[in-house]
Amino acid sequence: MEMEKPNVNEKDSATTDPQEAGRPVKLLDRAREILRLKHYSIRTEQAYLAWMKRNILFHNKRHPREMGPAEIESFLSHVALAGNVSAATQNQAFNAILFPYRHVLEISLEGQRIDAVRAQKKRHVPVVLTKDELRRIISFMSGQWQLMAKLLYGSGLRLMECIRLRVHDLDFDMKELTVRDGKGRKDRITLLPDSAVPALKEHLVRVKALHEQDLAAGYGGVHLPNALERKYVNAAHEWGWQYVFPADALSVDPRSGTRRRHHVHESSLQKAVRQAVKRSGIVKKAGCHTFRHSFATHLLMDGADIRSIQELLGHQDVSTTMIYTHVRRDMGHQRIKSPLSF
Repeated sequence: MEMEKPNVNEKDSATTDPQEAGRPVKLLDRAREILRLKHYSIRTEQAYLAWMKRNILFHNKRHPREMGPAEIESFLSHVALAGNVSAATQNQAFNAILFPYRHVLEISLEGQRIDAVRAQKKRHVPVVLTKDELRRIISFMSGQWQLMAKLLYGSGLRLMECIRLRVHDLDFDMKELTVRDGKGRKDRITLLPDSAVPALKEHLVRVKALHEQDLAAGYGGVHLPNALERKYVNAAHEWGWQYVFPADALSVDPRSGTRRRHHVHESSLQKAVRQAVKRSGIVKKAGCHTFRHSFATHLLMDGADIRSIQELLGHQDVSTTMIYTHVRRDMGHQRIKSPLSF
């Protein structure tokens, strides 16, 4: 069970850097500023700040400047044992706690051994759906949720990669889809399935009408990555930058305070997939990421080589892709096509 996140008041002395001249600068405020300068996502920013607060509270609100490897070890061990968190969560906590030392206080911990109890990383064989099972699940979805599910499977997208697609990421002529700033902050090109193109084009007609409606009302802008909004003043209102799957209502950007239309929330797609799986009667533990697993597995079974699949998935190391070889069958050598055919 995940540990409850403590509510640490940022005015506490432990979060204020006593070394700053003049008006004291709150450590967490400075960390937030640097996270944004380094273009960390809003989710990573929130997670890192939460871990920093938890560490400070765990050590009775001591300032990180007064702590070192021993305190880091004790907190991480506490997280692993009492918090019962995954290895990935513990690694995130480790990176978050080191962030103020490296980038705010500029205190080097290089060469200092940190021997915390570490959560063991579990290696699971991915759940894979058959093409018939996928067809059944997707048949119980409709509208944009069905279209998004087809892209999760037909293009091998991660959940947030699909949610964050923009109009200019779609190349109908080349039948390609560009994933920008994916996991590892890398771009990649993957397949745009032929069978999804007609519905996708119809969907974009409706999205464009909504965008024009927003423009007429004095809105129509979207968030641009990496400070592009300052460099290209009008780009946020251009059609190519709009989200392929926009939210139903306008919202206020938590960073800039600007009112505009964001993309749909990922929980809505997750809910639509869960409901479709339940209605289909399929008992496999399937979710949005199962569509991506199925994409890779079916490509292998249809004869695609592992290196090509690695590129389509955006895996940095081919060993990550090799997990799909557990379902390898007799494979030929043919041109790679998206497995989506319905």
